[in-house]
Amino acid sequence: MSYVSLSGLSAAQLDLNTTSNNIANANTYGFKESRAEFGDVYSNSLFTNAKTTPGGGVQTQKVSQQFHEGSSIYTNNPMDLRVSGTGFFAVAKDRLIPSQNELTRNGAFHLDKNNYMVTANDEFLLGYQVNPDTGDVLSFEPQPMNIPAEFGKPKQTANIDVGVNLPANGDLKDPTLFDFTDPETYNRSTSSTIYDSMGQAYKLTTYYLKDQTQPNTWQVYYTATDKNGEKPVNIVNGDATTASGQVGHTLKFNNDGTLASLNNGQPIVSQPLGSGTDPLDLNGADGSQTLSFSLDAATQFAAPFELTKFDEDGATTGFLTKIDFDENGSILGTYSNGENVTLGRVGLVRVPNEQGLDKKSGTQWDATQFSGDKIWGESNKGSFGSIKNGSLEQSNIDMTQELVDLISAQRNFQANSRALEVHNQLQQNILQIR
Repeated sequence: MSYVSLSGLSAAQLDLNTTSNNIANANTYGFKESRAEFGDVYSNSLFTNAKTTPGGGVQTQKVSQQFHEGSSIYTNNPMDLRVSGTGFFAVAKDRLIPSQNELTRNGAFHLDKNNYMVTANDEFLLGYQVNPDTGDVLSFEPQPMNIPAEFGKPKQTANIDVGVNLPANGDLKDPTLFDFTDPETYNRSTSSTIYDSMGQAYKLTTYYLKDQTQPNTWQVYYTATDKNGEKPVNIVNGDATTASGQVGHTLKFNNDGTLASLNNGQPIVSQPLGSGTDPLDLNGADGSQTLSFSLDAATQFAAPFELTKFDEDGATTGFLTKIDFDENGSILGTYSNGENVTLGRVGLVRVPNEQGLDKKSGTQWDATQFSGDKIWGESNKGSFGSIKNGSLEQSNIDMTQELVDLISAQRNFQANSRALEVHNQLQQNILQIR
């Protein structure tokens, strides 16, 4: 009887410990509750009567994990991720050995000093390399997810595509009097940014004036501003010249407002920005840089002046300004140069038998022969769940149920303790018989 009671005490103590551990981790992100499972101990032989054998007590069969989902907590932190559905994140302690990894449902990630996505324990989140243009996965070989702090080499501006409507009722101006420092000598101006070969930025200003000497004709001139001030940008073979010698080009329109001719059919190309009588100070950048303008979409309608398009192909180095994730787990980086780049895709892992996983500390698990091999995949693909950012998965603990289980385990412990006490009292009574 004492062994039966002792086994009951041991089982009740394990049940108490399991329940206490669940309660202690109620606020641990990604934690999965455990459940102590017991079985009776029973044995007999040829010399025992099975009908009268009471059993040998209780034994622990397993402390099993319960992998149902916990609820979401919304954090507004874009690097907080949760898996909705089946699947685990994979993290590696050594970024150089990603094949040695463990699984977790805790998606509280941040960037380390080298811009790798890591857990609170500085373990590296694993995912896949992608084509930055299409977002397609290039290789399903898992690797640490790195978020570059800078993106893109500088690219000098070469081509500028402009769409503009010039009002048909615009005031007529004398083209010989054009002076970009005097607003009375032109109708409208627009400003934009261009880049040199080092990624240095300059303000490009375009001036439009309606020619009083020719019907349905506009003249266009350009300037660029460096650290020393605003300077003319002359057009090679331009068909419009001011009294001061600045060379621009013309826009001629049909009587229905559509474009008739542009610079007398000649390409609109600037002289090299680093040459001429008043060159730009490019600070050591490529002085032979030229600008090619396209204004094929220009119109002259009875509508207000409107710049409908200004596309230029230059860029400077961009610095990371924002990180986001889509429902496929793709990491989307936004940079200060306007580039929006797909930087990688977070990998998901599942196993055939979750109950066979080997539990580690830090709400992590590792695959075993009982769980089956890890199966790698992607968010929203096949039987894998989906990744949601800005939220975390809370523990799946039901506090009410845990408190009820705690009371039940305590009662079981007390009952087995009382049974052991009764057994000891009976033995004491027998020893006192004379």
